Amino acid sequence: MSPCRSLKPLAGWRVLVPRGGNWGDLVAADLRTYGAVPVIAPMINFASAENAMELSDALKRLENGRFDWLVITSATTVDVLISQQVTIPPSTRIAAVGETTSAALILAGYRVDFVPESDNSARGLVKEWPASDIVGRVLIPQSDIAEPTLVAGLATLGLEVEYVSAYRTVGVPVSEHVAADVASGRIRAVLVTSGSVARQVQAQLAPLLGETVVAAIGPRTAFDARAAGLTVHVIAESRSAGSLVEGLAEYVISNGDDHSADGSRDNNGGSSDGPVASS
Repeated sequence: MSPCRSLKPLAGWRVLVPRGGNWGDLVAADLRTYGAVPVIAPMINFASAENAMELSDALKRLENGRFDWLVITSATTVDVLISQQVTIPPSTRIAAVGETTSAALILAGYRVDFVPESDNSARGLVKEWPASDIVGRVLIPQSDIAEPTLVAGLATLGLEVEYVSAYRTVGVPVSEHVAADVASGRIRAVLVTSGSVARQVQAQLAPLLGETVVAAIGPRTAFDARAAGLTVHVIAESRSAGSLVEGLAEYVISNGDDHSADGSRDNNGGSSDGPVASS
């Protein structure tokens, strides 16, 4: 057992977990090993794509072998494939943007042919795309609010890319008592898992107290959180639940309970700009 875990550095800390489901349960369990009290309060949810026929057509062409690659960027997209009972032909290779998405694909019974090694992000996937596979047709089913980074990046490499909206991301209001606990400082840390979550935190909970710790699941999410107006204290080294919770624990060990937005540090030592379920 690592010192981090044995010391229970988050003992007494109430931590807002902004996603529910299996992911939220996993994070809640991990937080408890560090002594924290997780508060699960989903701030985003996913709804069916507005143009269902367009999605259905793209998935049928996928099943008919019309694409050389299928690129999956989230576990939510995997859920869409499952709900549509999509069978991916052996001739179509599958790329996952990161380890979490790859695990979701494998758990659903799909294979994974490519995952970026050093940067689990859209930029990392483009940068590490196999040099021998820069021709062919690629299907990218994503959220309706996904940034064009991946589509544009793969197109620049020379691939013929088709994007289709697989689902919509919608905000979910937190309960009044969760908002009150954040405002009073009873909830001492907020996990930010995506740009969408960051924008909901800003819209629903801002201004956060100076002593409220904001932990982002990777540099890209930290960038989006800052763009939304949040101060980021912790940046996970990798886009995984374990890294996010570990980063928060290491931050508390380094800074103790006395911390503020001024001069706060991320978990890499650099300067930054500064389940209990909801009802």
